[in-house]
Amino acid sequence: MEMYFKQAAEAFLSEGKKIQPFRPFPPASCREAYEALSPWLKQKVIAMGEDYLDYGYPAIRATDFMAFHRTGNRTDYEDIYFARRYALNSLTAAECVEHRGRFLDDIINGIFALCEESAWQLPPHNSYGRGAHQDILPDSARPVLDLFACETGALLACIHYLLDRQLEEISPYITKRIVYELERRIITPYLTEHFWWMGRGEEPMCNWTPWCTQNVLLAVFLSAAADEEACRAVLLKAAESCDYFLKDYGEDGCCDEGAHYYRHAGLCLDGAFTVLNQVAGGVFTALMQTQKMKNIASYIFHVHIKDNYYFNFADCSPIAGWAGVREFLFGKHTNQPELMQFAAEDFRTAREEMFSDESHRLNLFYRLQAMFCYDEIMAYDAVGALMYQDIFYPSAGLFLSRNDTFSLAVKAGDNDDGHNHNDTGSITLYKNGHPVLADIGVESYTKKTFSSDRYDIWTMQSCYHNLPAINGADQRAGADYGAVNVVTSLPEKAEISFISMELSGVYPLPDPQISFVRKVVFDKKADLITLTDHTDSHDVIENFIICEPPRIAGNTIKVGEAELVFHGASLTEVEVLPITDKRLQEAWKHDLYRIRLKMNADTFRLTIR
Repeated sequence: MEMYFKQAAEAFLSEGKKIQPFRPFPPASCREAYEALSPWLKQKVIAMGEDYLDYGYPAIRATDFMAFHRTGNRTDYEDIYFARRYALNSLTAAECVEHRGRFLDDIINGIFALCEESAWQLPPHNSYGRGAHQDILPDSARPVLDLFACETGALLACIHYLLDRQLEEISPYITKRIVYELERRIITPYLTEHFWWMGRGEEPMCNWTPWCTQNVLLAVFLSAAADEEACRAVLLKAAESCDYFLKDYGEDGCCDEGAHYYRHAGLCLDGAFTVLNQVAGGVFTALMQTQKMKNIASYIFHVHIKDNYYFNFADCSPIAGWAGVREFLFGKHTNQPELMQFAAEDFRTAREEMFSDESHRLNLFYRLQAMFCYDEIMAYDAVGALMYQDIFYPSAGLFLSRNDTFSLAVKAGDNDDGHNHNDTGSITLYKNGHPVLADIGVESYTKKTFSSDRYDIWTMQSCYHNLPAINGADQRAGADYGAVNVVTSLPEKAEISFISMELSGVYPLPDPQISFVRKVVFDKKADLITLTDHTDSHDVIENFIICEPPRIAGNTIKVGEAELVFHGASLTEVEVLPITDKRLQEAWKHDLYRIRLKMNADTFRLTIR
């Protein structure tokens, strides 16, 4: 395993150089910088803070924490937990812009509310190892570093960095309390405990690694909570974690957790780089010019469809959020003008929403990045009209092809992705930016979501993807269940692209001689998609998920602007899939539908125009 980040960190540390200050943007006391911000932006930020004036931070009771262990519900606790942080974030940003002290009392209340929480980790993460026992209540004497403990540390450190002068004028015990809690809850456990996401040997990593690492770095280097020796130790350990994360990423840069998780994986890796590179005097700069890092950065552009729709699989939603300043900066760090252009266009389109989306409401560093990059990204126009290219990601088996009418994705690979659904071989299709064959996504997380009963959840099952049931069986989970004999053709200037694969091995079939070959051909000139399934099984039900009521006449199904014609099968059922879950409702504003077709020939063909 190559340890590129570690080697760069060791080279810096071996020279005996001191850690450099991390000053990503001006503190609130630098009034000239804040006065120069866009008038629209200043008005927006202040208005968001005004929403929380005289805010009553909701109480968090012990029984709220215990509820997850008792009922499996995690959203009730999270609603209270995140509401506190959203308020504190907005109040702080508003005070930085206005600087009249109007928001300070509410900020102080928020600081102490967070500092007095018994634990910063979420109840589902209340353990000391991957898959370890989760206690019903936290041990306050032994903090757990999970995603949101690290986020909380970053938030408080950012407040300390931005408002230390104003807070010190009121009382020295405010910033003193922040430093105390950061030492106790972040720095000490980070340097003395091993949490699985830090990486070790060949243990598999996921988005937790860069997400936690980035926020630990922010907590340490934005505050005055660590001495030089501790800062050097944090630098080296964080660099190692970046390498452990990268070892599990394919050279092609595909995020096997999907577009939504890219923003916690690839983008947080760039966030960690931003801190590491500045405090170590630029020694990590060359790493961002490697082809692998460029591929990781550009992934989000390649899986984009239109507006805020993305090709999705696994737990990812089709509505994966707008791109913005973080994507723009990742493109800048990897020298990719096209990615910067994509992010800038998205940012300008969704400007009103950008500062109130979940990531900016939770992470104050992101919000300040957006504020001080605002003028640059609003003015950026370097490459003209964006051109999407066909691409195949072999590390995850993701095939993407498009023209001006259709956007097509086919998922080969196996059923061992991060946040896996049993979706090998599934097809996702959009026409003119609207879904024709949909990937549902995932419901709100519960205790069951990350348990041995995960695949009892309907959205995880292959029969609720655009996939067949063969001999009455659905797909199984795991690396042993994957597509084989995968063949793709994505010639740069050709009018026809295709992917084919053998899927029988993804199903627990009694006869190993059974074959099931799926081929998807895209004739771009004719605006025609053809899906062909060929099998020697005599018991196959084809499932297709659509997002609008189908209009059916004979073997023709009309879905929105698309027309689907099938041969070699008969219609058995059109099932309404009620969308009642809050998380799914963010992507789908009405019910979905499942069309079921029984194959009555060796070959099934579906053409879509």
